[in-house]
Amino acid sequence: MNGGFHRPVLEEQAVKFLVARKGGVYVDCTLGGGGHSFGILNNTASDAFLVGIDADPEAIAFATDRLSSFPNKYLRNIFYDQLEVVLYEAGKYPVDGVLYDLGISSWQIDQQRRGFSFRGDGELDMRFGSAQKSSAADVLNTYPREELERIIREFGEERHWRAIARDIVEKRTQGEIRYVSELTEIVRNITGERFLNKSLARVFQAIRIEVNNELDRLKASLESAFQMLREGGRIVVISYHSLEDRIVKNFMKEKNKSCVCPPELPACMCDKVQELKLVTRKPMVPDAAEIAENSRARSAKMRVAEKVVPYTGEEMA
Repeated sequence: MNGGFHRPVLEEQAVKFLVARKGGVYVDCTLGGGGHSFGILNNTASDAFLVGIDADPEAIAFATDRLSSFPNKYLRNIFYDQLEVVLYEAGKYPVDGVLYDLGISSWQIDQQRRGFSFRGDGELDMRFGSAQKSSAADVLNTYPREELERIIREFGEERHWRAIARDIVEKRTQGEIRYVSELTEIVRNITGERFLNKSLARVFQAIRIEVNNELDRLKASLESAFQMLREGGRIVVISYHSLEDRIVKNFMKEKNKSCVCPPELPACMCDKVQELKLVTRKPMVPDAAEIAENSRARSAKMRVAEKVVPYTGEEMA
């Protein structure tokens, strides 16, 4: 494996908010190169335990080597919506904290053969894990035009969604779309050079989200994380675009409510109880120094919430 994973965003702040109990059980749902996990293990006691999850087998291999000096860990190559399965495998639940550093890592973007970046000319893959069946090329070559329009509009928030989907469908009648340069040229012909990079970033994001089912997986994983937390445990989420952040914000907001009755009712009748309290009322963002050091940090937002109801499952950890 050439090179390495870059320093994680908001590393110190994330670990500080996550680790409330030095001997606790912590889950890194987006292990990557192990940067956040290294920080967690370095800031906990020897009887603490880390569970690391990543869908990318190359990330697991890198992190395994980086964290080799820590015996108190369990690393698993799987998507984070399988969080409960992994915790049952490890026999470590309930947990004291769950961390997410969402999106794609700088290292993955730099690997042209993975097709995540519009810079270069690798095959249009974009799968986080090689065991997944459908690649970006499969999406581009088999999805109906209406589905391509929806993906580019909803997941990419790209204003040229209709024209881009139309030209993808037209292009594939001449032969399969397999390479990054082919998709780049389709977008270039519609947007021109002035706004090309922004549109490419949106289109590639949209296709990647679809390939990996990222938003639905995030919703399912957040709910699993909440269920597996002990009372006082925390969820820490770092996101990089509005779609992810909106899901996290709404999840925490709903769990923070103590009543969901219509405002016109004279008294509460819903029996809803507050399940999470917001530790950060507004999302934390990196300072200028971190952004200068790591350009990926400029769009990062971190939200933190703490569980305020008891864990209701079987005690194991």
